[in-house]
Amino acid sequence: MKFNFKEILTAFMVLFAVIDIIGNIPIIIDLRKKVGHIQSEKASLIAGVIMIVFLFLGQSLLSLIGIDVNSFAVAGAFILFFIALEMILGITLYKDDENAATITATVFPLAFPLIAGPGSLTTLLSLRSEFHLENIIVAVLLNVALIYVVLKTSSKIEKIIGPNGILIIRKIFGVILLAISVKLFATNIKELF
Repeated sequence: MKFNFKEILTAFMVLFAVIDIIGNIPIIIDLRKKVGHIQSEKASLIAGVIMIVFLFLGQSLLSLIGIDVNSFAVAGAFILFFIALEMILGITLYKDDENAATITATVFPLAFPLIAGPGSLTTLLSLRSEFHLENIIVAVLLNVALIYVVLKTSSKIEKIIGPNGILIIRKIFGVILLAISVKLFATNIKELF
């Protein structure tokens, strides 16, 4: 076991920025208005299980289809780059399915793909190429705990922070995520050549 506080903190911050649970508070509130009650425990647990299972099996799945982790990490860097652009510029590159509200909102779209979506799954494999597995698992569990707290208190958080506060937090994490995507790209592109 090689627990490293710096790795845990870095992995936590990367996942926190990608999942963007604070920036998703308006979406969570909108889902609550559309479908009523959202089960915070179930959404957090399902998202956590999806992320940890993908952390362990994602590399095997990639090997099965003939893709190495560095190629996946470079692709992940592009996804993180575009997510960061969405956060910084306030644009929407990825459109959600409008019919998603007909399915239980706790699992879809909240647990997947809002929390454990393409960005966070790609990020997990990208992190795996740089950090020790146990540090990433701790970072995932810390994020799941934070997600649970935010889901439970989303309406209170919105009232306290306000729309401008949420916007500022989203922009700050967008810039951090953009820098991380550039570093991830630079690190892994070298391994491909």
